[in-house]
Amino acid sequence: MFKKKIIHYAKELLFVILFMTLIANILSLYKSQDLNKEALKITTFKLIDNSKYQIDNTKPLLIHFWATWCPTCKLESSNIELLSKYYNVVTIAVNSGSDYEVHSYLKERDLNFKVVNDTNSELSKIFNIQAYPTTFIYDKKQNLVFGEVGYTSTFGLFLRMWWVDFLK
Repeated sequence: MFKKKIIHYAKELLFVILFMTLIANILSLYKSQDLNKEALKITTFKLIDNSKYQIDNTKPLLIHFWATWCPTCKLESSNIELLSKYYNVVTIAVNSGSDYEVHSYLKERDLNFKVVNDTNSELSKIFNIQAYPTTFIYDKKQNLVFGEVGYTSTFGLFLRMWWVDFLK
């Protein structure tokens, strides 16, 4: 009897997880419809350490919009950190304070990815960002291949980057 209850609750939990995943993906698809789908026209970014990041035209690029005040962004930051060790990744902190404040935030969490500080939301307007986090993946020719709003798992990000890198 006890075993049947556990199996019953496990099935219900699995159903809820699958249902919530489906809803999250539908919401992400809906929110991503308004993103800027044009090819990337930006060739360099000014990072918070005052260096310039030149886009490498031989590899795909992930651009990740986030904010220090965004709880989902905090959850996803370790995914972005890991991905940045293997691929070209530029992150854009939006309305997150001064360069010093963003740098302190990164240091507290042991994050080392490249960061642009979008204090006036200029870049987020260009990309038409409405929610955070938002992630764009461009191919070697700077054409948009994936645009997604919301949390993405490490596996999901790696799979998308692999797809763009090897199959495009």
